Amino acid sequence: MILQRFKSFVSDYKNLPKEIQARVDEALVLFEQNPWHPSLRIKKMKATKDVWEGRVTRSYRFTFEWEGDVITFRRVGTHDILKEETR
Repeated sequence: MILQRFKSFVSDYKNLPKEIQARVDEALVLFEQNPWHPSLRIKKMKATKDVWEGRVTRSYRFTFEWEGDVITFRRVGTHDILKEETR
């Protein structure tokens, strides 16, 4: 599995509180070990072609694209990023 990050993901991540950054790091390690781990609650986003979402905490999510063995993280943040992804 090849993991990549869009500039938007990197920018979002830098703007997160430090404790949430640590939770994102944990979620991404878990994702790399097992993308279908139940705590990540991975699901395809409605109203999008190829965008998926995963859970960091109750309030924070990350989005990504999955093509073959390449996963590209798109955004990370509060539920507001989910609304932006469906526009």
